[in-house]
Amino acid sequence: MAHDHPGHHHDEDNHGHDHGHSHGHSHSHGLGGHHHHAPKDFGRAFAVGVILNTGFVAAEVAAGLWFGSLALLADAGHNLSDVMSLLLAWGAASLARRRPTGRRTYGLRKATILASLANAILLLVAVGAIVSEAVRRIADPAEVAAAPVMIVAAIGVVINTATALMFMGGAKGDLNIRGAFLHMAADAAVSLAVVIGAGVIALTSLYWLDPALSLLIVAVILLGTWGLLRDSVDLALDAAPRGIDVEAVRAWLAGLPGVTDIHDLHIWAMSTTETALTVHLTRPDNADPDGFLHAACEGLQGRFSIGHATLQVETGEGAHCRLYPAEVV
Repeated sequence: MAHDHPGHHHDEDNHGHDHGHSHGHSHSHGLGGHHHHAPKDFGRAFAVGVILNTGFVAAEVAAGLWFGSLALLADAGHNLSDVMSLLLAWGAASLARRRPTGRRTYGLRKATILASLANAILLLVAVGAIVSEAVRRIADPAEVAAAPVMIVAAIGVVINTATALMFMGGAKGDLNIRGAFLHMAADAAVSLAVVIGAGVIALTSLYWLDPALSLLIVAVILLGTWGLLRDSVDLALDAAPRGIDVEAVRAWLAGLPGVTDIHDLHIWAMSTTETALTVHLTRPDNADPDGFLHAACEGLQGRFSIGHATLQVETGEGAHCRLYPAEVV
């Protein structure tokens, strides 16, 4: 495949020598670097999950305001965050199927990263509002109707558990589905905590437990949101996705048959589910170039889930590549 590396053309006018090289590019779709499209029944699971959980969020907000439970409102915020996560996962699967255009040569895959970044920022704003109200309520506890709060939260346990079960079958084979499953399972646990808290309030009339429980839920949201924010910023800045050991990839490439040096290695996320790589490899004999490139790309996909790999092979004759040594970008 012809490959034009920006700012890096091998020709005798620029280098004063014939710098032998070949290019290889491989991409396929599946988990991590290659994207397996979720089966159609998961599309239905996303739709059902979003509808059920959106309805429940509305019910929690109404009940929280009516019965004066900040814990219910905090749980509603948590559930809303996971509805957004479901929508992001669903949207990612849809956007990944969009074909590239003349200008958007990667398609719209990176929109999933921008959406997750916006999601994290909005969650942090919502958390600030909940914390402010919780601190005020702890100092001046308001009476809470414990029994209705228990009932509403118990409904949440059922809805979130049922939604999680819909995604359980695909949790091992698809990163988006796994994320949806984990979010819904965590939601069920948080709703259960609200049930227990309301039960304790009913028995003890310790109304300060409601805002205290909301702070605990906020801590859970912050733990998840901080990871989402950190990873979203990293991916937006083209960092290597978390879970890919760059040095392990470098060592594996350096150990390929005939390779004497590697430089200009870059690994970045094309989307929240697909990873790309470019690298220059020095291979003096360059025996069986096509076979080498295909084997290298298949290895990157199989070992590291890097499905979009572009390799530039150089023979090393004459002057060094202008992107040598490794720290040159």
